[in-house]
Amino acid sequence: MATTTRGNWGSKIGFILAASGSAVGLGNIWRFPYTAGENGGALFVFFYLVSILLIAWPVLIAEASLGRFTGKNPVGAFKALRPKGQWKLVGYLGVITGIMILSFYSMIAGWTLGYFFRAITGKFSTISGANARRVFEGFTGDTFLQLLLLGIFILMTVYVVSRGVSSGIEKFAKVLMPGLFIIMIFLLIRSLTLEGASKGLAFYLNPDFSKLSPRVIIDAMGQAFFSLSLGMGAMITYGSYLKKDENLPSATSWVAFFDTFIAIMAGFIIFPAIFSQGMDPAGGPGLVFEILPVIFAKMPGGGVFGSLFFLLLCIAALTSTVSLLEVASAYCIDEKKWSRKKSALVMAGITFIFGIPSVLSYSNIKFFKALPLIKTSFFGLQDKLWTTFALSIGAFFIAIFVGYIWKSANALKEITRGTQKFKYALIWSISVKFLSPLLIILVLVMSIF
Repeated sequence: MATTTRGNWGSKIGFILAASGSAVGLGNIWRFPYTAGENGGALFVFFYLVSILLIAWPVLIAEASLGRFTGKNPVGAFKALRPKGQWKLVGYLGVITGIMILSFYSMIAGWTLGYFFRAITGKFSTISGANARRVFEGFTGDTFLQLLLLGIFILMTVYVVSRGVSSGIEKFAKVLMPGLFIIMIFLLIRSLTLEGASKGLAFYLNPDFSKLSPRVIIDAMGQAFFSLSLGMGAMITYGSYLKKDENLPSATSWVAFFDTFIAIMAGFIIFPAIFSQGMDPAGGPGLVFEILPVIFAKMPGGGVFGSLFFLLLCIAALTSTVSLLEVASAYCIDEKKWSRKKSALVMAGITFIFGIPSVLSYSNIKFFKALPLIKTSFFGLQDKLWTTFALSIGAFFIAIFVGYIWKSANALKEITRGTQKFKYALIWSISVKFLSPLLIILVLVMSIF
């Protein structure tokens, strides 16, 4: 059971908002639109929704139940249930994956911080679709600035994590996530009323199955895991802070719903705006940072909305970086018996070191911009290796462990604790034991060949 030194969520809504904060963030507003843009828009969205329903949601419940039952971090959870086996390696993979994703995720989060200061000082008032990319490339190419922003954002993450579960993570999530949602509604209305927005809606809503390829399915599944923070132990860790009498199926379902809803909403904001400005939907990682300033420049009061949006996007990124650092910190607290502050600082230092090559991917150093042999940047390699492969592998072994080692029947006892009925129990069992592992393996094989 979890002890008072580890902390607990103060309420069910606290868990939902914190876990949604882990899921809702740059994964939805930054990564989802550009990944969808690179994979045909509506076709990608279709397979993303299928992946959420058939694979991600069952694994989400599995992770949360594993965490609440053991009251441990990912490594401790596997050790508690199988102390003599090698299953703890899955937990270690989760901790390592979390740190590696945090290393390049914090770089992107630093972009949100930098763009907030640019918006608040009025530097986007004259930006247009024609020069948006040049502005973005000049910003990311400033290596010293990017390292500074990376360090600042990691320190911000350390501050929240070091304050604890209810006083830090939950408190921030309760205030800031609703604010992000309100601003997104204003942006949605403005984007849909732009001239030429209908072309973006067609790209986003009408799938062209003639363009179906293994990459579309692979990227859709990878986005589902990345967006819901699955396969790295974040939901095991967050689940370990959940009280025993809380309704687990309800809480996790709300998390999946909010995460998916925000991602879909982000697409309705981005794609109409992209096509209204004649920009390329396959614009890559810089897509959001190129198109949103253009929208704000055309909006009445755009300077205010732009400043507020990038501030809230920064906060949404923070709720996600907090969950990534919390996984590694919880491991150090539980297994190493370190203080929370020491755990957060040490893991943050490691994160910063691994974040440097990703920053250099956008500098003029050719090695990091295009790695020999594999023909991608260091950032591109990191993104593919950890968000597609590592998360999928982690989710696969978590599903196998819960379904066959811990046993789905035992997991269901924990899942139904605090509620009278879980009406999807049979469907969940079939999915976590058969459907999810099978589909994950199929997609991983497709990605290799």
